Amino acid sequence: MDPTTAIDSPAVAEEVQRHDAVSMTLHWLTLLLLIVLFWTAWAREEVSDGDTAALLLTVHRSTGVLIWAVTLFRLAWKTTAARTPALPSGMPRAQRWAARASEVALYLILVAQPITGFVQSIARGKPLPLLGLSVPAVMARDEALTHLFHDIHETTATVLLVLVGLHACAALLHGIVLRDGVFSSMLPARKRSTEE
Repeated sequence: MDPTTAIDSPAVAEEVQRHDAVSMTLHWLTLLLLIVLFWTAWAREEVSDGDTAALLLTVHRSTGVLIWAVTLFRLAWKTTAARTPALPSGMPRAQRWAARASEVALYLILVAQPITGFVQSIARGKPLPLLGLSVPAVMARDEALTHLFHDIHETTATVLLVLVGLHACAALLHGIVLRDGVFSSMLPARKRSTEE
């Protein structure tokens, strides 16, 4: 069936304008993991107890690995099976470009950021707990490399936070002001009343 001929039906139009359930789940799971990631990083800077700081660092590292795995799966899903609705036809070209560019930047950082953190960790030359396991030391301590990747990790974390903030602001703009379906495309469909 030609999809362009089926848009007259509200139910079909709503379905076409939404991301698939897997994409939605991965999107919101990524947000949840990012909240944990940033919270553990900030909380670790505030605690004075060494054991608590070590626990927060372990949770932070483990969450980073989970984000990396989820992001790789998202990319694989996006390129093979995801249903991605088109941007509104009336959206200016500059906004379309910005939307695509921010999406690419977010994916790049979500893939790269855990790697920079992992390199920083192994460059310390010590075993490290990760996801309930102990990762053995794989290299001697390299202080210069540790500092380099620490700086990269912190800088890209700031960039990531800015991009997530811009993404959230754009979503709210589409959802509250423009009401063009972009925001709702990433929300589960509300069940229609059987009395309608």
